[in-house]
Amino acid sequence: MNAMQVAEGYFDAWNRRDAHAIVASFASGGTYSDPSAGENLRGDAIAAYAKGLWAAFPDLSFETVSAAENGAGLVAAQWIMRGTNSGSMFGLPPTGRSVTLPGADFIQVEGDRIRSVQGYFDSRAVPDQLGLQVTVQPHAIGPFSFGTSVAARTGKKTKPGAFSITQIEARSGDEVQQIKELSRRTAVDMLSMEGFIGWVGMTIGQRMMTVTAWEHPDNPRQLMRGGAHQEAMHQFFGPGLGGSAMTSVWIPERIGAMRVRCPACDRLLEAAKAEGKCECGATLPEAAGYW
Repeated sequence: MNAMQVAEGYFDAWNRRDAHAIVASFASGGTYSDPSAGENLRGDAIAAYAKGLWAAFPDLSFETVSAAENGAGLVAAQWIMRGTNSGSMFGLPPTGRSVTLPGADFIQVEGDRIRSVQGYFDSRAVPDQLGLQVTVQPHAIGPFSFGTSVAARTGKKTKPGAFSITQIEARSGDEVQQIKELSRRTAVDMLSMEGFIGWVGMTIGQRMMTVTAWEHPDNPRQLMRGGAHQEAMHQFFGPGLGGSAMTSVWIPERIGAMRVRCPACDRLLEAAKAEGKCECGATLPEAAGYW
């Protein structure tokens, strides 16, 4: 079996979604590297990476555009990966979108096995095609820490009468993902609850916080009647999820009036009093919600 045939068998195993065959195509200690997987995956780690891609893109396929062998066992192959995101990726629900990703592999073959695969592609292309944001930022600078956030809103303009705040410190990256999933499901539950206005979830390192706006201080009690929030509480107080946590309900002392700026004269007006019209006669833009 020559180097080109070994490479063809390797790509065929990917298209058959056969993790065992992919790993079997590598020599003992053979490595796989690409911009998403990282450097020098071996054995079971290669299989796990492949299975993760198939879970996110069950119809994943590779089309070989060109392939050439340099005579010393090195095969250079250009390919196009295609697939539909109908499974979870990065812990997020499926987008249902399809991706087309061009790339190249340099496959070093020794005998009838692969010694190494070095893949190259634009690591931002898949998130962009899925409509996902890609943010590059430091973990911390001096006293400032950086993270991510997500919001769920009903569109209500109601002034909040209470805020529920939850904070939990995860103990590992896996727990961060577990808590994110429970938080996402809780936010979905809250969208249909009486008095719910909006929700914001924040993750900074392994510290996670949610702030939820309600119309009345009694509204958060609905979270204790079942659903994802109660499941999360059982996990925290039961088998153990997170290292520490706090929940609370806050009643605002004062919330100022919502103001809106006139696009014609630049005057800043109280939205409720103006009732959509500026003193200059211009129509005011719709005011934002409080949360």
